[in-house]
Amino acid sequence: MLRLTEIKLPLDHSEDAIASAILKKLQIAPPALLHYTIFKRSYDARKKDAIVPVYIVDVETTQEKSLLQRFKKDPHIVPTPDMSYRTVAQAPDTLASRPIVIGTGPCGLFAGLMLAQMGFRPILLERGKAVRDRTVDTFAFWKKKDGLNPESNAQFGEGGAGTFSDGKLYSQVKDSNHYGRKVLTELVQSGASPEILYINKPHIGTFKLVGIVQSMRARIEALGGEIRFQSRVEDIHIETGQVQGVTLANGEYIASHHIVLAVGHSARDTFQMLFDRGVYIEAKPFSIGFRVEHPQTLIDRSRFGDQSGHKLLGAADYKLVHHCQNGRSVYSFCMCPGGLVVAAASEPGRLVTNGMSQYSRNERNANSAIVVGITPDDYPGHPLAGIALQRRLEEHAFELGGSTYNAPGQLVGDFLADRPSQSLGTVQPSYTPGVQLGDLSLSLPDYAIAAIREALPAFDKQINGFAMADAVLTGVETRTSSPIRIKRKEDYQSLNTEGLYPAGEGAGYAGGILSAGIDGIKVAEAVALNILQRSR
Repeated sequence: MLRLTEIKLPLDHSEDAIASAILKKLQIAPPALLHYTIFKRSYDARKKDAIVPVYIVDVETTQEKSLLQRFKKDPHIVPTPDMSYRTVAQAPDTLASRPIVIGTGPCGLFAGLMLAQMGFRPILLERGKAVRDRTVDTFAFWKKKDGLNPESNAQFGEGGAGTFSDGKLYSQVKDSNHYGRKVLTELVQSGASPEILYINKPHIGTFKLVGIVQSMRARIEALGGEIRFQSRVEDIHIETGQVQGVTLANGEYIASHHIVLAVGHSARDTFQMLFDRGVYIEAKPFSIGFRVEHPQTLIDRSRFGDQSGHKLLGAADYKLVHHCQNGRSVYSFCMCPGGLVVAAASEPGRLVTNGMSQYSRNERNANSAIVVGITPDDYPGHPLAGIALQRRLEEHAFELGGSTYNAPGQLVGDFLADRPSQSLGTVQPSYTPGVQLGDLSLSLPDYAIAAIREALPAFDKQINGFAMADAVLTGVETRTSSPIRIKRKEDYQSLNTEGLYPAGEGAGYAGGILSAGIDGIKVAEAVALNILQRSR
């Protein structure tokens, strides 16, 4: 097949326009075009009055060899690369012990699925509940029908923290082996829309993710894998630098020499246990800040002009960064078009926010985190000092919100003017349980407040209205990424603990659903190869 790039069409092009463009580009007659598939659809919005969809297509034609020769100097007509996935191993007939995967977020699910597909019958251990039960608990907390369940919330449970998010499926990780394509293909086979295979910046949304996660679980189980819920790992047993197994909170011991650690960025008790057992951990940078909400129509108009609202464009997003005079960088993170700000607490007496969208992205507000990068120089002295800082900020936010899981909030105009907010304007915050207006300058270190105050007007120059007085800030956002890294070697095993495979966001090796899934695949391959080597 041939891959054609840079096919540009009008925004309101007809269904047969792509085929016509292919015929024109290749200079062939219709009978020579056997079939085509869209590999990628994006758009060029640099000119708001002339937004152009851009396609990459894979074409099957009767004249492939002659066309490659004729267009050999054209970089936009090349052979379609082989992006198919091939397993690296197959389980031996007898296994000394089954591999264990701790955590069923995107990384854990993909590690488990790959191991199951290779015949290794993994055991997946999840401290929280199955995804539908977990959703009931989380929504009850948000609606003030029930209190926070520390083991079943927006962070813990089947599907991981990504379940209550925008469901973004794009990443900037290098992926020469096309693992990302494998992730997307498996999601489609589990019920995701096939459009995620080709649209630029694909997303799934929370409600659709619930069904997809359930389907992935069923596929793992059908291949001989096992998933246990409400099975928190209390201890990992290590002898002479080699893992031997785990003990669950109920006292059950499960032996294994291969343990994938895919616990997510909020498993603070697990990080402490690992540190106490001597597993090498180091502090790493992360970011802190607020969620900001604007009318989605404002963002759409700024990005798309008169074309805002076009069904091919959908709800507009943005990506912003500003380098401040005090040496800090402020950037937008986890932007959720047409979404909600949600309560993402997992520990009693501590408050943290996140963003979430449904597939439709049709809520009235756009939101994103506006965060300041910090480094271990800001929390020196201990590998887990970043966790201690997160907890202090979350405890203070809880108090500022009235100690009821209401979040502290402030209007952007008041924040920039350094005065407490007393009433809302045109933008109604979406966070539930609720927002307590006041002074957010009390919620973060002074250097972070100064940096955000400098960044908001700078962002306004890129998106007109970003610093609008009635936009709402909600605090605090502290879990942009893990504050630690559990270092690993080239074979993906812990730096000092054989058989332990740190993986995904919690270990410091991913930053979103797609990159976490990719890391899960890589780690599963490493586990499989190591098991085969040991069995020889």
